[in-house]
Amino acid sequence: MAAEIVNPRSDSKTDEEPFDPAFALHRGGKMAVQATVPVRDRDDLSLAYTPGVAKVCSAIAEQPELVHDYTWKSQVVAVVTDGTAVLGLGDIGPEASLPVMEGKAILFKQFGGVDAVPIALGTTDTDEIVDTVVRLAPSFGGVNLEDISAPRCFEIERRLQEKLDIPIFHDDQHGTAVVTLAALRNAAKLTDRALGQLRAVISGAGAAGVAIAKILIEAGIGDVAVCDRKGIVSADREDLTDVKRELAGFTNKGGLTGSLESALEGADVFIGVSGGTVPEEAVAKMAKDSLIFAMANPNPEIHPDVAHKYAAVVATGRSDYPNQINNVLAFPGIFAGALQVRASKITEGMKLAAAEALAAVVADELSADKVIPSPFDERVAPAVTAAVAAAARAEGVARR
Repeated sequence: MAAEIVNPRSDSKTDEEPFDPAFALHRGGKMAVQATVPVRDRDDLSLAYTPGVAKVCSAIAEQPELVHDYTWKSQVVAVVTDGTAVLGLGDIGPEASLPVMEGKAILFKQFGGVDAVPIALGTTDTDEIVDTVVRLAPSFGGVNLEDISAPRCFEIERRLQEKLDIPIFHDDQHGTAVVTLAALRNAAKLTDRALGQLRAVISGAGAAGVAIAKILIEAGIGDVAVCDRKGIVSADREDLTDVKRELAGFTNKGGLTGSLESALEGADVFIGVSGGTVPEEAVAKMAKDSLIFAMANPNPEIHPDVAHKYAAVVATGRSDYPNQINNVLAFPGIFAGALQVRASKITEGMKLAAAEALAAVVADELSADKVIPSPFDERVAPAVTAAVAAAARAEGVARR
């Protein structure tokens, strides 16, 4: 009822039009701010606001670190976007991105106990985004960058982490990478192989593809080749961006050149984060007991029916198939762990720890249809939170 008072209907739908549950659920937004203390009478008001609040403000002014103890800063994340790479919808702008950002915020709360505020920025300029987030940062314990297109997302994340002493995390990159590594660890274990024995091919050299390549290398995979629309990202190509040139420097130890299809011949692992379609004849040429993670939504690069003909383990990004590679398995626990110890950043070691903890949740229950937990497995967030907090302390970025 409150939503109807402040937000009356502004669309043209009538009661006679078909009921759409998606619009019904989103009516008035998916979240609200709720007080954690009562304001029942004059005494409550004098403590929650003036004059009582002045004592707390003065104490923080004298000892700025007290802001973590006497405000919500240490338990709240800004979910920041410019609306340029929203889900599978692309550049739809900041207003149209808000339902997704609200969704992200409620997932933070539901799965990690972390408060989050959606912030959609009316600019796509890298400098303006960085400057705006830096100015907003005093209100938040961390920043989750969301749905910002590559290659700007790489620079924005890097510059923000250089300027701020709170965790900056681009979930499209690192959340996807953490969950992918966790699932791959278990898939390799299920097929009696170590990561070091695997050669992977990644389709997609955007934010997720680059981050997955980096974390797989950090985790010790045998080799990984990344492919974009023009084929394998290799050092001999003259059309590479700075990001892809850096990528070519630490991937593709085998010196492969040519197309995605040629890279798949004899490969142990396919990881798709690009869309498009991989021909079945190319899939058939992969190594025995291959592992196929076709994660494009809504249409996987390799349809599961085709993948199952050749692969020992198949994963997708969809919730209607087993082994969903879903970022919600990672980001709530990663931020919860980082905020718990007031970490100044999220390091590679913390991401690796998150992946190991996530894989361990189902390590004793492995099957071809269960190499990664369900997002609703209540063991996930506590395991990831504890692992990330411990890794932050071990790496010297924790402040408590």
